[in-house]
Amino acid sequence: MERKRWYKDMVFYQIWPRSFKDGNGDGMGDLWGVLEKLDYIKSLGCDGIWFSPIYPSPGADCGYDIADYMDIAPEFGGMEAFKKVLDGVHERGMKLVMDLVVNHTSDEHEWFQKSRKRIEPYTDYYIWRPAKPNGKLPNNWDSNFEGKAWTFDEERGEYYLHLFAVKQPDLNMDNPLVREEVKKILRFWLDMGVDGFREDVITYISKAEGLPDDHLFPIYKGMPKYNHGPHIHEYLAEFKRDVFDHYDCFTLAEAPLVWPKQALKYIDEEKGQLDMMIQFQCQCADCLFTDYIPMKFSLVRMKKAFSDWQYKLSGRAWNMLYLENHDHPRIISRYGSEKFREESGKTLAVSYLFQQGTPFLYQGQEIGMLNWKPEDAEMYEDVQTRYNYAHSNLNKSKEERLHKMWRSSRDSARTPMQWDSTENAGFTTGKPWFYVNPNYTEINVAAQEENPDSLLNFYRKAIKLRKSLESVRFGNYKEYYRLNSKLYVYSRESENEKILAVCSFSEKEEKIKIPSGFDIAKAELILCNYSEPGEKLLPYESRVYLWKK
Repeated sequence: MERKRWYKDMVFYQIWPRSFKDGNGDGMGDLWGVLEKLDYIKSLGCDGIWFSPIYPSPGADCGYDIADYMDIAPEFGGMEAFKKVLDGVHERGMKLVMDLVVNHTSDEHEWFQKSRKRIEPYTDYYIWRPAKPNGKLPNNWDSNFEGKAWTFDEERGEYYLHLFAVKQPDLNMDNPLVREEVKKILRFWLDMGVDGFREDVITYISKAEGLPDDHLFPIYKGMPKYNHGPHIHEYLAEFKRDVFDHYDCFTLAEAPLVWPKQALKYIDEEKGQLDMMIQFQCQCADCLFTDYIPMKFSLVRMKKAFSDWQYKLSGRAWNMLYLENHDHPRIISRYGSEKFREESGKTLAVSYLFQQGTPFLYQGQEIGMLNWKPEDAEMYEDVQTRYNYAHSNLNKSKEERLHKMWRSSRDSARTPMQWDSTENAGFTTGKPWFYVNPNYTEINVAAQEENPDSLLNFYRKAIKLRKSLESVRFGNYKEYYRLNSKLYVYSRESENEKILAVCSFSEKEEKIKIPSGFDIAKAELILCNYSEPGEKLLPYESRVYLWKK
């Protein structure tokens, strides 16, 4: 079957299901709640949905520890609710993408329970090793979440590898039986009508042979030994050849520590095994490698990340564009300004929505939800946050450590969606599974629906405009004033038109800079986040100009 490139014309909306909308009043977001809000998602101009995991799971990592790949968790409504949502999505001309998590499973998955008992054929479904002769761990690798990457299993009498939480043992993808299991999972959902997959840390699935120690990385020790491993392209090509090439679907890879040159080995449209890639550089303009090593926000670093991917993928591969997802704190609290929340939220929207690629919005981004600031670290749910609080900056005061979590925790992106100003932000009629950000009385969908100048309606306008512009779909990208620390200026130019986006990231007025060759007198100002643009840019002002040829 010919795989079409329909994803190039779409805008996706990512749903973190447990915090999106509760449809049955039990306090947990579910698929019945999603069903209620499909028209809202469609009204944004979004025509695709990506679900974070909704499979049965013990919840050690909020669903990314999967206990059954071929079912829907009862707390989300089970398979009955899923099929209704899938039908509802397709009836609206939209697409639905699932999260594929096959680097690891839950330790409560049937495969792992049989593997620890050495029951065939599951004995080698996971990566088991005895202790070294001196009693030390099999190697020196770190887990991304909880200490070292090895945990001893009393029943098996060996250590198992887990690159994430202790309850997330890594699958042994070198075992061909495991790869066949992955293919079964893919076919199961594609046959049901799912339109594609976002593939969680998929570049980790091939580990270096012999699992050698890592003497290179000071943090996340081991990553050079398991990221982009020796058989990664072979295994991905196998999944493409045996499954994806037989369906009109698309694949999106999550890829930590990948740069454009390396990304092309995965997503080159002629030779690659995948369609798009989630890169992390655009999330590192205010941190080093991870949100837990914060730095001062640098617009120059943000622009460099955007432009590197725009230039180097141009004509060869397709970009995935995003500012927020479930794994990072809220972007206005990071790259924008809580003081100028609406203005900076709009400028951030312009900064990425008119680049070449497929944009993704994350729930709450469209209304400018902000970082959550709990009074106590015990209020956090996320395994990564809790571990970082307990094991880092121990020489700092409780207040300083907690402030770092406010800045860094991905739980800020996981507080319930703020629908209105009623109790629990309209998320549930029951007791919410997680804390609602207290600012919901001011920041919510209902209030912004009524205001034509709201951030929500700005997103709608910007997405509609994006879809109408030939230059955004097909045009070349160019950045100007690369070293300017206050302005992000870029153009898109196609055969019949060109646009210029001018974005201020300053809390003060700034002199507008227009590149040579762009005659503003002949341009149409098609988007601005202030009602009366003047000769100077106001705080966090953004403008988009259009020239027809």
